Amino acid sequence: MRDAVIVEAVRTPVGKRAGHLSGVHPADLSAVVLQALADRAGIDPGEVDDVVWGCVSQVGEQTFDIARTAVLSAGWPESVPGTTVDRQCGSSQQAVHFAAAGVVAGHYDLVVAGGVESMSRVPMGIANSVLEGQSPLGDRYAERYGPEFPDQGLGAEEIARRWDLSRERLDGFARRSHELAAQASDGGRFDAEIVPVTLPDATTVDADEGIRRETTLEGLGALRTPFREDGVLTAGNSSQISDGAAALLITTSKRAAELGLEPIARVKAVAVTGSDPVTMLTGPIPATEKLLDRAGLRIGEVDVFEVNEAFASIPLAWAAAVGADEERLNPNGGAIALGHPLGGSGARLMTTLVHDMRRRSLRYGLQTMCEGGGQANATLLELAG
Repeated sequence: MRDAVIVEAVRTPVGKRAGHLSGVHPADLSAVVLQALADRAGIDPGEVDDVVWGCVSQVGEQTFDIARTAVLSAGWPESVPGTTVDRQCGSSQQAVHFAAAGVVAGHYDLVVAGGVESMSRVPMGIANSVLEGQSPLGDRYAERYGPEFPDQGLGAEEIARRWDLSRERLDGFARRSHELAAQASDGGRFDAEIVPVTLPDATTVDADEGIRRETTLEGLGALRTPFREDGVLTAGNSSQISDGAAALLITTSKRAAELGLEPIARVKAVAVTGSDPVTMLTGPIPATEKLLDRAGLRIGEVDVFEVNEAFASIPLAWAAAVGADEERLNPNGGAIALGHPLGGSGARLMTTLVHDMRRRSLRYGLQTMCEGGGQANATLLELAG
């Protein structure tokens, strides 16, 4: 029976808004990780059957099937195709699911999954308003859910209310994210996964830009709550606007052996689910339950969790709902500290996850993330070997 294994995973540093990577076209940023992926794996790019690429704001520089543009920008053979996926924040995690399914089905033997987002150059939400007077929500949607476009910030506030998560609790989690990310970065834990980006002026960017090493509860507590006057979510306990790309190389165990590649992790099970599109951010809970049921595992058997920190209330509510050990949650920090380059985030989380599993010899790793429109992906990886 065919399986799907990840044999290499790389990412750019995550740049902050208007930071060093803001001057790099997203197709070129994608090309950086594609080139590095092939170089590190030692494969001929012409052997790649497809590139499945996540991207959320598919407008301007990120339109025209950026996956294909990235392939050509990387200098890969014209015979290598690419397709672009939009499942909102989970776009590149979904790209992994599609790629793994294609490998298991025999549609692919060697495939790349990943994604990109340059939020500095293509602002979040711009695709929803590029044509004046038009909305992606039609009359039938409005009849069911109302005419207002769902607000993720208000959804995150509602989740904090439902799970009784205080401002102090959320700010404490945000500080933890920065502390863990700083420890990982300073300790060289990200070195194996990060591909340095050389800018036109010959400057090299080789570290994540969003980590704040002097984060204090006092400083976080002074920030305003933009979504509700009496709310608990702030810019400090929410994900950062970011630029970045990541890519994973997926094949079968048999093909990996033929190519002399060593599998890192096996895609053991995947799940995707829909949830309330107004609150929209609770999806990781049922997605995780569905995933564990499919895999025949209990939450306590999973060694490490990567849950996207879109807002601090999301992973905390998730952990409480599924009974996860918070000590195993985002051990190298998350999007609050590292940033959240939308379409690239799923692949970024998975890249960090597989390297962490290999470094610490962890058998099972679980990744999940909330997505705009009320959806969630969940993936269970098993260490190969």
